[in-house]
Amino acid sequence: MTEKNPGKIAFALSLPLSVLVIIASYFGVFIENTYSRETLTLSAQGIGQDIVNLFIISPLLLITSFLAYKKNKAALFIWSGAIFYLIYSYAIYTFAIHFNSLFIVYCFILGLSFYSFMYFILSQINEPVIDWYNSNIPIKTISVFLIVIAILFYFLWLSEIIPALIKNEIPKSITENGILTNPVHVLDLSIVLPGLLITAIFLLKKKSLGFLLAPAMLMFCILMSLAISGMVIAMRMKGIESDVSLTIVFGVITLMSTIILVMFLKNIKKKK
Repeated sequence: MTEKNPGKIAFALSLPLSVLVIIASYFGVFIENTYSRETLTLSAQGIGQDIVNLFIISPLLLITSFLAYKKNKAALFIWSGAIFYLIYSYAIYTFAIHFNSLFIVYCFILGLSFYSFMYFILSQINEPVIDWYNSNIPIKTISVFLIVIAILFYFLWLSEIIPALIKNEIPKSITENGILTNPVHVLDLSIVLPGLLITAIFLLKKKSLGFLLAPAMLMFCILMSLAISGMVIAMRMKGIESDVSLTIVFGVITLMSTIILVMFLKNIKKKK
């Protein structure tokens, strides 16, 4: 029987997805009127993230999916994290950015990313993923890190949301960006942060799903931290006041997530 290779589908999906991301990002960075309806802050953030998407995410998708096609398991896991990042990012683009000439492109990226991630999960859900790793993998360290990140961001967002609710006010992050609600709050509180906690619990219980999702969550943390750093830098370049300490904080998160991810992936058993 021929061995199943999910990397083939991953590579096939990544080709059109990369093209769409390149188109959306190029327009965001180089075409001035792309964010003409947004506030100066949101426009700068969009450009900063587009730079990351254009020069980091697109090449990463192509490289990791090609290596996954060559049956590299670590590359497949990294690819899944990049796909999850795209789902998150383009959910924000589709709901927070005013209707513009890229609306359909945003929708296609969101849809293709979502179904790519679904394919990744469904194609591996019945695999003995836990058996792909050596027994000395630092499960507790990885789980604690995921839990700490989740708690940190719960505290960060709720410290903005709860006082606003008590005072019957609108959070600053919403008013300064001219949006109805903050999609970052929505996605983090409802999906991402619970996902980090669930993944950590599954890891501690040594469930295969935990070993499947953990690299994706770690890679997502890395890419999202890079994107936020890009946003902060773009805001500074546009003369918009921004907290430079955020770049330091997310730089630390990027470094720690990378170290933890390497610890995780280096324990994948080599094929004999």
